Amino acid sequence: MAKHIAVAGNIGAGKTTLTNLLSKHYGWEMQLEDMDDNPYISDFYEDMQRWSFNLQVYFLTTRWRHVQNIRGGKNTVIQDRTIYEDAHIFAPNLHAMGLMSTRDFENYKQLFDAISNQVEPPDLLIYLRAGIPKLVHQIQMRGRDYEDAIRLDYLKRLNERYEAWISNYKGKLLIFNVDDMDFQERPEDAAEIIQKVESTLNGLF
Repeated sequence: MAKHIAVAGNIGAGKTTLTNLLSKHYGWEMQLEDMDDNPYISDFYEDMQRWSFNLQVYFLTTRWRHVQNIRGGKNTVIQDRTIYEDAHIFAPNLHAMGLMSTRDFENYKQLFDAISNQVEPPDLLIYLRAGIPKLVHQIQMRGRDYEDAIRLDYLKRLNERYEAWISNYKGKLLIFNVDDMDFQERPEDAAEIIQKVESTLNGLF
């Protein structure tokens, strides 16, 4: 039985919306990225260079604990964002942009390498591919104050790293191009996603 389904994608791609949709359809337990309780997120968007390492370590330890709980539990869980996205996309991007020092980045990588050996990949990864206009529109629509400071070049760099990561991903993978989809408002888009998830999961259960 598949126990761990994960939804990956850039900021504003629609991960939480899809996680909610599939959770309701299948009766899966949800593991959401709880930004409201994140002690670093607002500070990070105000001063990325100062808070990048703290934020990434917080994400790493939180998501590691989540994966351990998923694998040790009895329910099928759908997770909003994975531990791999922090290590392969967000932390390297912060380092490349000069927003995380080399010393901190090397420290972070060593921590991830130590943890990653104890992490099983999701039974299915769903990647939401979205262009910058779609991301910006959805970020603006949800109106989170701390996201007002997100820069376009930051989103663009993240998208490039997402594509590089996905192109080398070895596990069970579904990709949806969501630029022309609205699975919250259009039932036919939701039905298309569910049908493709269903056919993929038939090989897992």
